[in-house]
Amino acid sequence: MGNTTLLQMQKIHKQFPGVYALKDIDFELNAGEVHALLGENGAGKSTLIKVLGGIYAADAGEILIDGKTVEISNVKDAQKNGVAIIHQELVLVPHMTVAENIFLGRESMASFFVNMKEMNSAAQELLDNYQMNIKATALIKELTIAQQQMVEIVKAISYNSKILVMDEPTSSISDKEVNFLFETMHNLTKKGVGIIYISHKMSELEEICDRVTVLRDGEYVGTKVVKETNKDELIAMMVGRELTQYYTRDYLEPGKVVLKCENISDGKLVQGIDFEVRRGEIVGFAGLVGAGRSEVMKSIFGLMPESSGDIYIDGEKAKIKSPVDAMKYGLGLVPEDRKVEGLYKVQSVRFNSTIEVLGQFIKGIFVNDAREREITQEYIDKMQTKTPSQEQVIGNLSGGNQQKVLIGRWLATNPKILILDEPTRGVDVGAKSEIYSIMNELVKQGVSIIMISSELPEILGMSDRIYVMAHGKMKGCLNHEEATQERIMKFAAE
Repeated sequence: MGNTTLLQMQKIHKQFPGVYALKDIDFELNAGEVHALLGENGAGKSTLIKVLGGIYAADAGEILIDGKTVEISNVKDAQKNGVAIIHQELVLVPHMTVAENIFLGRESMASFFVNMKEMNSAAQELLDNYQMNIKATALIKELTIAQQQMVEIVKAISYNSKILVMDEPTSSISDKEVNFLFETMHNLTKKGVGIIYISHKMSELEEICDRVTVLRDGEYVGTKVVKETNKDELIAMMVGRELTQYYTRDYLEPGKVVLKCENISDGKLVQGIDFEVRRGEIVGFAGLVGAGRSEVMKSIFGLMPESSGDIYIDGEKAKIKSPVDAMKYGLGLVPEDRKVEGLYKVQSVRFNSTIEVLGQFIKGIFVNDAREREITQEYIDKMQTKTPSQEQVIGNLSGGNQQKVLIGRWLATNPKILILDEPTRGVDVGAKSEIYSIMNELVKQGVSIIMISSELPEILGMSDRIYVMAHGKMKGCLNHEEATQERIMKFAAE
């Protein structure tokens, strides 16, 4: 870990109408250090980073880089001072090459033409310098998500950035790609770059981070050296209380088979999948990225037009050709990518809560507003969603609260079988714990849950039984007493 102070943010204060987003926050970063920023969604992490990146102006406080006070009023100021942010949603142009993306807006010119040879050479030198096995001439759309992240990192470094912010960089990449990312980060810190690392995956801190700073409700809680703390202490700092039982699960005797699937194929990757789900149980689906788990669920929910196979619900053969059919049979699906597939981001919490149950408050041309508000409030209360009002635009809520609205929306349809695809991705520990509690309550009421998760502790902590997939095929099934991370990975890596 470096010990030359690179960045100091002192007494940073930021207020939005009616909300204190940041109250006198202190944060510092050393050269050659990876410093994690932890906190529940809504704790102030994003706001602090946006102040550093010039997206928001602080109401009060001071930013020092290399010991000198700097003014950061916009993104250009941040770049000029060596600050670069790699956002969770990558902002690359897919049909352009790696080199074109790295130097977008700063192209090498020869007379009136772009000097592609010079640009390719400069980009390749940067890529090689950080030991990235990527061709400068490759198209972005041909790269994996992890490789695209590497391009974002190189682009940031090409501005001579010495402070790099990485927001949830491992949320959608495989374990192998995570190792590659960590190696790249290590190469950067060896050259004196300071990295601010935002992640909800506590397991990553030990592997990659030197120090960790915790924020809660817009306030600074404390900074710890990673080697001198542990997961329980950090969780207690984040949520302000001990999470005595993180995974809430009462294992009851499941009932009869409510869903039986035979020979399910999606027409592309997935083939010959058989599984069953009983009343009042949580069935976990594990596997590496690209194993085909989401495709199976989309097939049985009527979202894959070329899918085939037999689906039996309560012993009777079901004909499901569309999500409308699936819902008639009592199925609900909370998709993996809530932003793209789940939420109407510019609409209100109320709109997002009730869109699947319009029939409960619309009769002909008459809309029963009071009933719609009643349904919305019921699921805000049930899910313990934090929102200023039902009319709040859902895109303004934290990730955990958006996910709670989405789960609430499907609960309003009164499903018999609820499919949760990565239900806690990008969700903080407090909200995760609440989602686990809700899942536990639902199965006690007789609902059956299928949960896809890439987090093995979550799969192990919540599932009655675990199906493991690899390369579009079913590899094995374990019950919760016999399941271990090693056994799951043995099947997943076949």
